[in-house]
Amino acid sequence: MPHPQHLIRNFCIIAHIDHGKSTLAERLLERTGAMGQKDDKELEVLDSMDLERERGITIKAKAVCLSYKHEDGNTYQLNLIDTPGHVDFSYEVTRSLQACEGCLLVVDASQGVQAQTVANYLLADTLKLAVIPTINKIDLPSARPQEVKAEIEESLAHPADEAILASAKAGIGIDEILKAVVREVPAPTGDRSAATQALVFDAIYDDYRGIILYVRVVNGAIRKGDKIHMIRSDRTYDVSDIGRLRPKMESSADGLAAGEVGYICAAIKALHDVKVGDTITLADNHAAPLSGFREMKPMVYCGLYPSGETTYDQLREAVEKLTLNDASFVWQPESGGALGHGFRCGFLGMLHMEICQERLEREHDLDMVQTAPTVTYRVNLRGIMSEDGQPRTIEITTPGELPKDGYDSIEEPVVDIHFFVPADRIGSVMQLVQDRRGDFLKQDYIGQHRCRLTYRMPLAEVIFDLFDKLKSVTQGYGTMDYEFAGYQVADLVKVDILVHNNPCEALAFICHRTVAERRGRAIIKSLKEEIPKHLFEVALQAAIGTRVVARETIKSYGKNVTAKCYGGDISRKRKLLEKQKEGKKRMKMIGSVEVPQEAFMAVLKSRSEEA
Repeated sequence: MPHPQHLIRNFCIIAHIDHGKSTLAERLLERTGAMGQKDDKELEVLDSMDLERERGITIKAKAVCLSYKHEDGNTYQLNLIDTPGHVDFSYEVTRSLQACEGCLLVVDASQGVQAQTVANYLLADTLKLAVIPTINKIDLPSARPQEVKAEIEESLAHPADEAILASAKAGIGIDEILKAVVREVPAPTGDRSAATQALVFDAIYDDYRGIILYVRVVNGAIRKGDKIHMIRSDRTYDVSDIGRLRPKMESSADGLAAGEVGYICAAIKALHDVKVGDTITLADNHAAPLSGFREMKPMVYCGLYPSGETTYDQLREAVEKLTLNDASFVWQPESGGALGHGFRCGFLGMLHMEICQERLEREHDLDMVQTAPTVTYRVNLRGIMSEDGQPRTIEITTPGELPKDGYDSIEEPVVDIHFFVPADRIGSVMQLVQDRRGDFLKQDYIGQHRCRLTYRMPLAEVIFDLFDKLKSVTQGYGTMDYEFAGYQVADLVKVDILVHNNPCEALAFICHRTVAERRGRAIIKSLKEEIPKHLFEVALQAAIGTRVVARETIKSYGKNVTAKCYGGDISRKRKLLEKQKEGKKRMKMIGSVEVPQEAFMAVLKSRSEEA
């Protein structure tokens, strides 16, 4: 028999980075018997990816089914989802919340409400989930639980007088949390006798079992041997295995019924047949599709190209598998000239880009070249109107897509960015943001010693190292969160990099006119160190249109043509030097310069550091 629906609770844990979500989840696993006591408290069980353990952050949301014996004598099935905290993985949080009826909002007892605390709470509030405030790390000497309660009420407008005081590390408050989940989180709704509808909220690829789907059953039931139909891909499969995650996969003879969360194996091999957010129904009794997940629009783009022994086909297979497990990662094939054939990839932010690149390299053993990150720009074309009478606009993600002429203006993406900083560091943060073209919107105080600053600024100025600089000027205490706010017209220009008078498209970039010369000069200086000398002088130039804004020259090899002259008239030496000069001039006209791939990488790296 499936578990009674009124004894099921689906909930997740949301919080800012490093506020103790994963550790709290593990204490809940220990308390409910899903795992034994660990000897190594530093090793996270749910954060099983190597990257997660190395960086100490959660990247992928994890689902686990717990059995909890309540004091009322009933055994409850608690389906817990541990979520990431970083802004770049907010899509994982959104998907997790849509599979739940409630959430634990964890706040650090010493750090208080931070940027992602607010962002994640607003996501939960929008979906009308039951929110249980939990103040973690109360065993720290710097803990200030009463002040943090006031911050929760002040900044989130959520009552916190009954907030649970806990310490995941010391095991304090774990029973109170479990009781609150049973008491506050509503049982899942859904009709077990209705036509089957299940929401796919994640998927992983297994070399032996094919694609494994993580699902939340909304209506009806699914059992082993059933023929399931995936609505979006219009494909039918036989269920070979079905069960729950405790936290390892555990088969269930009864299958999954409405309200439950688990996994399905159906020998699905084609990667393009699975889409996170798809609806599963039974082949002999179709149901209407569920509302899936809002498609995430990538904010940052870069090119990925195979290098070394890695082939284009190997890289293609790897990015297809990553798309299955990370629905916010998008890609399309492109040719990068000197870099060969590769892929134009879209990410939600710089950390997301870095994590995806490392996952491709580690999980698939690849060697790759990555181009400098860019954002999406809108170009308003001149004299071309759309159907509604407005000037036609196109979106570009690379400088090479910018029309050579015939456009009126370029619009860049802007974000509303919220900084949570100590009150004595406000001046430093304001200076940092103003240097990056930020416009001040408002300032709020959270308690006596902390402040929230809100600015509107170009995404291109945010994606590189703003977070690192913020940590530096606030001595590690500042946090930030941003949301897309649209596009605005800016004085943007395309800067071309010319090597021996030939434009090098892979190094061209778009930036604000005020910083074009500085960034162009930095690139050609770096390029000068990487391109080897030739038998003729090589000019390196940064140009806006036809106007050169920066130039460097790589000197030629010099051969001593007068070495054999031991004396005599000076005119003889001069004649030899003039002959050498004419030869170099002629060679310069017919010679060509190829930029080696190593030079590309050195320049791209220096550009991201400089920006």
